[in-house]
Amino acid sequence: MKIKIMAAIISVSVLSAFSDYVIIPKSKVVPTEQPSEGEKLIAKQDCATCHKIDKKVIGPSYLDIAKKYPMNDKNINYLSDKIIKGGSGVWGAIPMAAHGALKKDDAKKIAKYILSLNK
Repeated sequence: MKIKIMAAIISVSVLSAFSDYVIIPKSKVVPTEQPSEGEKLIAKQDCATCHKIDKKVIGPSYLDIAKKYPMNDKNINYLSDKIIKGGSGVWGAIPMAAHGALKKDDAKKIAKYILSLNK
C-alpha cells in the first residue's frame, strides 16, 4: 500500500513539473528575396562566362555597368540592344558576343536587373 501511495505521489510530482511547460514558437522565417526575372534570364544565358556581379572577368562586373549607366529608359534600351547585338570598345577591345535569339523584352529585363544593382 505504501508503495502505491509513493508511486502516486511521484507520478503527480512528475506530471505537475510539466504544468509550467511553455511552448516556444518557432522563430519567424524571413523569406529570402526571390530572384528577379532579369536575374533568372541571366542564369539561363552564357553571361557568367564573362561577367560577375562584383568583379571584372572578361567583361565588366554588373556593378561597374550599373555605376556607369543610371537607371532610365534610354540606358535600358541601349544596354538591351548591346546584349542582343553584342559590341566592343566601351569596356575594352574584347567584343561581347551577340545574343540574337534573345527577345527584346527579355534583354530589357536583364538590363533593368543589372542597373538595379547600383544602390
